[in-house]
Amino acid sequence: MAEPAPSRGENGERILVVGPSWVGDMVMAQSLLMTLRSRHPGCTLAVMAPGWSLPILERMPEVDEAIALDVAHGQFGWSRRRETARGLRGRFDRAIVLPRSWKSALVPFLAGIPRRTGFHGEQRYGLLTERRRLDKGVLDQTVKRFVSLGLPAEASALGGVTLPQPRLMVDADNQAALRERLGLSTATAIGMMPGAEYGPAKQWPLAHFRALAEALVAEGFEVRVLGGPKDAEAGDTIAQGLAGAHNLCGKTRLADAVDLLADCEQVVTNDSGLMHVAAAVGTRIQALYGSSSPAYTPPLTDNAEIHYLAVECSPCFERVCPLGHTRCLVEMNPERVHRAIHAWRATIVKG
Repeated sequence: MAEPAPSRGENGERILVVGPSWVGDMVMAQSLLMTLRSRHPGCTLAVMAPGWSLPILERMPEVDEAIALDVAHGQFGWSRRRETARGLRGRFDRAIVLPRSWKSALVPFLAGIPRRTGFHGEQRYGLLTERRRLDKGVLDQTVKRFVSLGLPAEASALGGVTLPQPRLMVDADNQAALRERLGLSTATAIGMMPGAEYGPAKQWPLAHFRALAEALVAEGFEVRVLGGPKDAEAGDTIAQGLAGAHNLCGKTRLADAVDLLADCEQVVTNDSGLMHVAAAVGTRIQALYGSSSPAYTPPLTDNAEIHYLAVECSPCFERVCPLGHTRCLVEMNPERVHRAIHAWRATIVKG
């Protein structure tokens, strides 16, 4: 059951945002929250999202309240949605629904929230009071789509609107405790994120990660491999037997990943949720794109280098390479990324 929302500012609107179900999308949703806060300084902002996302939402100063809606993937979860909606009745003036699914709009409808805005999708007639057409030619990035829903309909094409970059808060005390608990050194750290929840067509070969890790460790860097429990085996492939490399996959919470990534000088990462987390804490990003497009889901930071070969079959946006070769990533050799790491370091030294 949701807790009562904090007191709102004078004449402040009470806004509920129905958040997305992916780590990266949740980070990008902060751009919408920042936009709402700047345009409606007295508003109260609550976000309803899967329970796993609460540690990310706690690092967003714009969020007054995080509401967990835990429904197993692929399940409708009628009783859970109805119970959550009952706890929200009378508490919000407006709802912004970021996902385009039918069920994502159900709780605001059942809660009787007067204004409910979202894009057309999955026959949501009646569930939303304002259904907007998604012009993919204009709103060509996920973050643009999110921010547009927080603007008046006449301004939703984003003409002249600045997209704020996500910025997650870092817990310095937790950061220090993690260094001690995980046996990390004071050497300059390079993070590696070999996972990509979407599928293997977005994953740089583990042999490339391993070769790069070997080169960096030989130069005195500490390598930290981060990811979830599913990435533990990949982390072993990269770090096992390599002094100065740590496989942290599955050994940390999502909030810990925020602090560990902020402690890295640079990260080498697939197009993944943790890439967006690293961008939001200001770490230098070496972003590797294969089946996806950096034009659609770029890291939202000025401190990134994009590695994208743009071979003739990419971006295909498939989970598994339909041609069986994944050339878009296999042909992106470790030496290229190694040079980029040092080229950026050289600019810092000169600066």
